[in-house]
Amino acid sequence: MSSHSSPLDAAFNAEAFRETGHRLMDQLADYLRASLARSDTPVLPAIGPEAMLREWPGDFSEHPGTDFQTIIGRVLRLSHNLQHPRYIGHQCCTALPLAALNDLVGTFLNNASAVYEMGPVNIAMEKRLVQWMATLAGYGPEADGIFTNGGTLGNLTALLSARQVKADYNIWTEGVDSGRPLAVLVSEQCHYSVKRAVSVMGLGERAVYPVAVDREFHMDREDLARQYKKATGEDRRVFAVVANGCSTATGSFDDLEAVADFTREHDLWLHVDAAHGGSALLSGKYRSLLKGLNRADSLIWDAHKMMMIPALATAVLFREGRHSYESFSQKASYLFEKESREEWYNYAHRTMECTKTMMGIKLYVPLAVYGTGIFREFIDRTYDLTRAFADLIEASPDFELAVRPQSNIICFRYLPDGIADPDDLQRRIRRRVLERERFYIVQTDLKKRFYLRCTVINPGTTIGDIEELLQHIRETAAEI
Repeated sequence: MSSHSSPLDAAFNAEAFRETGHRLMDQLADYLRASLARSDTPVLPAIGPEAMLREWPGDFSEHPGTDFQTIIGRVLRLSHNLQHPRYIGHQCCTALPLAALNDLVGTFLNNASAVYEMGPVNIAMEKRLVQWMATLAGYGPEADGIFTNGGTLGNLTALLSARQVKADYNIWTEGVDSGRPLAVLVSEQCHYSVKRAVSVMGLGERAVYPVAVDREFHMDREDLARQYKKATGEDRRVFAVVANGCSTATGSFDDLEAVADFTREHDLWLHVDAAHGGSALLSGKYRSLLKGLNRADSLIWDAHKMMMIPALATAVLFREGRHSYESFSQKASYLFEKESREEWYNYAHRTMECTKTMMGIKLYVPLAVYGTGIFREFIDRTYDLTRAFADLIEASPDFELAVRPQSNIICFRYLPDGIADPDDLQRRIRRRVLERERFYIVQTDLKKRFYLRCTVINPGTTIGDIEELLQHIRETAAEI
């Protein structure tokens, strides 16, 4: 590299990039090794928002300042460590190291994949992934779909199509006030993104009719009928039902066969939010939890939850592939030459994004390299361990289980003798656990009670970690 090269030229020097990359790989490998060894590395550093902000000054200079390796070291030290086996909190997966390298290739190439000319390889990969995932879901060859940035956009995309197909007028061109008010029936345990999607669609919060759940947090069939009757009695046109496969709070799978029977009887669109649970289709042991999924008109499935893929990569699948073109029915002549259905390879016809990252490469490469067995093993291991977790809870008189887990999500409470306010105790336990930095757990409200909540989502987590967590909670409560 010439001593007279400009900073811009130096930034694109191949040999400097190679050297920096080698040092980065060493840093990340050391971080991974320390995490898996359960070293003193905190799972989540106990640093509040204001203190964290002070760690990152914003007085950027025109000239070079911080060394890359130094700043990445700080990033690693202060970040949430999802690689740590005692990360058992939210539904954010531990990424496969290979998938992280693969993601690096995608960001390096930066092929925006909304139109074929900008991202040809990734678009072909996405098409094959959609075909593969649709087949796993039990859909036929007429199925189709797209990848989008997360389950929130995925749910919105599916419901936009449902509205366009099932409403008795063309809302896309005529507007939401052109006909009878619409309504959607959803489990009261649905993810907040479903209600948000309905509001974003301009239908209003009152268009959402929550359906009660039973003791195991499955959608109650009788209340589904009651809510349908209530909505139609209020002169609303019910156009869709959203079921969980599985729910976020408890990991419970709705009875999809029963819900499908109901939607068929009333000519409604069935959408299944399988963002978290869809990967159970890869398990011979647990795929029956999704029985009836093949009858859904649409579903979403997050590869970045239970397939160890870096965020974000959400598949939106349609049993009738032609319906995937109903969500966004508009033209942009400077991008497209043909009718949208002739251009399956231009995904901008079917997604919110006009610039779409290379989501297909995130999942395609690990599947091609490892095969499907590694993902089956991951799902079976985490689901099995969560059941063993529940066994420990049930065998401990000072703990209470909210419901037997169906997936890798578990909710429980610590209830020692003589506690006047159990809900407050759980809140204080969680805060203190986070302050001690050894475990990461979260929380949820179920039927007006406060529960601790864990998602077993790291392949390195063992029953020994779970036993230590329970003891850690006991010790934490004693301190309180």
